[in-house]
Amino acid sequence: MVSNLSPDFSGDRVAAIVDELVDLEGPLLPILHAVQEEFGCVPQDALPVIAKKLNLSRAEVHGVMSFYHDFREQPAGRHTVKICRAEACQSMGGDRIAEHAKGRFKVDFGQTAPDGSVTLEAAYCLGLCACAPAAMVDGKVVGRVDEARIDAISSEVRS
Repeated sequence: MVSNLSPDFSGDRVAAIVDELVDLEGPLLPILHAVQEEFGCVPQDALPVIAKKLNLSRAEVHGVMSFYHDFREQPAGRHTVKICRAEACQSMGGDRIAEHAKGRFKVDFGQTAPDGSVTLEAAYCLGLCACAPAAMVDGKVVGRVDEARIDAISSEVRS
């Protein structure tokens, strides 16, 4: 069996995270966030540890993790660029911007560039509808994104 573990993965550390948060009401989401914060992703090998400690099936944990777009199975690149795919942004040219971004970064949504510089992700509303189309670069929202702005972002994250 091939593991997707990062070199820093520790089942003991995952168990400790679960133990720290298990008493919260609805602890699964906070646990998944904490694991991702610790390891840069939620490795598949962490799911059985979480499931056992919460008395859930691995499928239940995986279902929650895969439902939310913010959780990833592999670490992201050094920079994360999210392109809004919601209706307001689409109506303002978001599809064209998304295609341009995929071409410029040479990756599809959910992928990381081979050099590890950037991960491109789809977002489903960044809350910047009045300034559509919108993007988010390393947690900072950017409004009125056009092809030139995507090109500038690409240059910034790859420098």
